[in-house]
This record gives sequence, structure tokens and C-alpha cells, in this order.
Amino acid sequence: MTPYTDDDPRAGWEFKIIRSATGLFGRPDDLRKTIEEESKAGWEFVEKFDDNRVRLGRSVASRDDDRFLDFDPYRTWIGVSESGMVLRGLVVSAGLGAIILAIFLLSFFRIW
Repeated sequence: MTPYTDDDPRAGWEFKIIRSATGLFGRPDDLRKTIEEESKAGWEFVEKFDDNRVRLGRSVASRDDDRFLDFDPYRTWIGVSESGMVLRGLVVSAGLGAIILAIFLLSFFRIW
């Protein structure tokens, strides 16, 4: 929401940050693939903050072609989101808990 003046080279541009919960941008091939896909919507690479965040920018005129895209040009996540990572962790934890409980019950009741 930074206001720009008409003589600012960034006037008429919009910016977004894409995030990856798995550090996807630390792998050069994955970063390149993401930037190539985002370029279909007119987004250009601006800067890499770290392995989890990348800033992109595009001319607001690029919005006119958004209806032809097969993805959301304003997406902010690539891959699994943080909530998806939490859900996966909960599923794995529940599975491990069930295995531990089963082993305890089998040894307690000496069903082996």
C-alpha cells in the first residue's frame, strides 16, 4: 500500500511476496521454475529475502490478461502452506500415538 508519485519508476506497478513453507526457493531449479510460471501473469523477480520468501512485481496493465491464466495471479503460497504443514504434523503425530498405544495395550494384555 505504498503510494508512488507519477515520476517514480515504480508508479503503475504492483508487488507481491510468495512464500514457501518448505524452503523451496533455496533450490535454484525450483526458484527458476516458480519465476517462470509467475512470469506468465507478468510478474518479474524483484528480490529473494530467504529460502521461504520472494518478492515479485508487475505492471498493473498485466491485470487485463489475468482471465486467460489457469492459476491465481495473486497467489502467495507455493507448495504446502504453513497450515498444511501443521495438519501433516498432526496426522503423523496421531499415527505414532496410535502405534504406541497399540504396543502398550498388546504388551499390557500380553496378547503377543
